[in-house]
Amino acid sequence: MDIAVRTITAIVDIYYWLILIYILMSWLPNARESKFGEIIGKFVEPYLAPFRRFIPPIFGMIDISPIIALFALRYAAMGLIAILSSILT
Repeated sequence: MDIAVRTITAIVDIYYWLILIYILMSWLPNARESKFGEIIGKFVEPYLAPFRRFIPPIFGMIDISPIIALFALRYAAMGLIAILSSILT
C-alpha cells in the first residue's frame, strides 16, 4: 500500500508543479508559445479548461481558476489516498 500512496503522491506532485510552471509562464512574454510552453500546455490545459469554463476572471483580467484547480487536485489526491488506504488495509 505504501508504494501506491507514494506513486500517487509523486504523480500529483509532478502535475502540481507543471501547473504552477504553466501559470508562471503567463507572466513572461511569449513563454507559453515556446516549444516548452506548448508541451506543458498539452498536459495542463485539458485539466484547467473545465475550471476556466465555470470560474470567470476577476475584474476581467485576473484568472483565479488555476488556483482553484490546484486546490482541487490536492483534495482529489488526498481523497484517492484515503480510499486506497481503506481498501488495502
